[in-house]
Amino acid sequence: MSHEAHEPETPHLDFQGTTPYEDYVKADVLTHLQHLLSDDPGEMVFLVTTQVMELWFTCIVHEWETAAKALRKDDVPTAMDALKRSIRELEALNGSWTPLAQLTPQQFNSYRSSLGEGSGFQSAMYRRLEFLLGEKSASMLVPHRGSPRAYAELEKALHEPSLYDEVLRLLARRGHPVPQEVLGRDVSQRYESSPEVERVWADIYSGDEDDELARLGEALTDVAELVWRWRNDHLVATRRAMGSKPGTGGSAGVAWLERRAQKNVFPELWTARSHV
Repeated sequence: MSHEAHEPETPHLDFQGTTPYEDYVKADVLTHLQHLLSDDPGEMVFLVTTQVMELWFTCIVHEWETAAKALRKDDVPTAMDALKRSIRELEALNGSWTPLAQLTPQQFNSYRSSLGEGSGFQSAMYRRLEFLLGEKSASMLVPHRGSPRAYAELEKALHEPSLYDEVLRLLARRGHPVPQEVLGRDVSQRYESSPEVERVWADIYSGDEDDELARLGEALTDVAELVWRWRNDHLVATRRAMGSKPGTGGSAGVAWLERRAQKNVFPELWTARSHV
C-alpha cells in the first residue's frame, strides 16, 4: 500500500470562453459598473454601496411579489418562506449603511457635486418596494417618464394590490370582518389605517399565538420594523453627512427623511397591540 502523499485534485481550469461562474453571476459586468466622477478615493465606497442597495431592493421586491402571489392562492407557507427570506435580506440591506454611517460633511462634500441632481429618491426599484408596502403615489412615476421599462413596471405596480392588500383579502377569505371599503379600495392610492382592520388584528392576536395568521402577522411586523430601521438609518447617515442642507435631488433633505421615518407600514399591526 502506497504511503505517498497525494496532491488534492485541482479544480477544472480550462474553459472555452468565459467561466461557468462568469456566465451565471456576470461578475465582469458588475465589477465594471463603477464609473467615478471625482478624484476622491471615498467616492468608490459610496457608489458601490449604493449599487449594492439597488441589488438588495431587487431581491426584496422579488420576495414580496412572490409572497403576494402565494397569498392570492391561499398558500400561506410559501408566502411565509418568502417573507422570512426578505427579513434576512432587509437586515443585510440595513447593514449596507455601515460603510457610509460615519461620513463627515467634508468627506461627503468632496464628491457630492458628482451626484448632480441624482438622489436615492429617484430609485425605480426602491419605489417598487414602497408600492408593495402600500406607499402608493402616482406622482412618484413622474421622474421615470424617460425610462420606458422602469415607467411601465412602476405603473403596473401602482395599479396592483400591495402585499398588505393581499394579506387583508386573505383575512377576509378566512372569515375575518375586513370592511368592504378596505377590500374594494382604489389600490393605486396610499393605504390608510382602518379601525375595523385594527380590531381584526387584535382578535387574531388575542387567540392562539401559533395560529397561521398570527405568525403571518408577526412576519409582517418584522418586515415593518426593519423598514422603519432602514428609514431611520438613512436619516441618521444623511444628518451626519450633510446636516439640514437640501437633498441632492431637490428634496428637503433631512426634514423630508424625518417625516418618512415617523410613518409605520402595516399600521394596524402596531396599533392593535394596545387592545390585546
